[in-house]
Amino acid sequence: MSTHIAAEPGQIAPIVLFPGDPLRARWIAETFLDDAELYSETRGMLGFTGTWEGHRVSVQGSGMGQPSMAIYATELFTEYDVQTIVRVGSCGALTERLAVRDIIIANGASTDSGINRVRFHGLDYAPLADFALLRAAVEASENEPLSSTVHVGPLFSSDQFYSTRPELTAPFVQHGILGVEMEAAGLYTLAAFHGRRALAICTVSDHIVTGEETTAREREQTFGDMVRIALRAATSV
Repeated sequence: MSTHIAAEPGQIAPIVLFPGDPLRARWIAETFLDDAELYSETRGMLGFTGTWEGHRVSVQGSGMGQPSMAIYATELFTEYDVQTIVRVGSCGALTERLAVRDIIIANGASTDSGINRVRFHGLDYAPLADFALLRAAVEASENEPLSSTVHVGPLFSSDQFYSTRPELTAPFVQHGILGVEMEAAGLYTLAAFHGRRALAICTVSDHIVTGEETTAREREQTFGDMVRIALRAATSV
């Protein structure tokens, strides 16, 4: 039983969907999983296990930002032997090439976080998605009936939601970054360290350029396309 998840051994599946919002975790469990059972509500960070098309799947809230995400990902990898984590989160679009409700399958993630600078003694590390998961997600996005437009490209994982220097994202956009969120770079790094699979799939909830945004309820309960992609990809590798 880990410190922050507090589930019993065997209660968590080898495959975990990983939203930041615990209420989105509950919605995913109730909407997509059969026979979903709550295994943790410690600190209000809900976790459920059920089945999807015969595969055992868990869904675990991770909170906001890389420090919170890292706590839950580390415990899932080390205490519960989770093999695959797919982040199903929200992000802000950084370019007009994307629209609200578009989906980004993140092949990599840049970051301004100090977490990796400490880990790599000030050197740069390029956090990348697991290729098998990435390929499976792209294939799922091409075969599943979706209402969203899907893009494959890198994210920027920021430590600040309310940035004090928004102009600093311009060079990242010039170098192909599609959206900004707060967790993917840390997740990819931890998965690489532990030898596990990880992928981030994010729905555009807010548009940094146009100012368009979704509501809290929409972010919680209407981003089903990315969940379908995540489930299909995670259960096929």
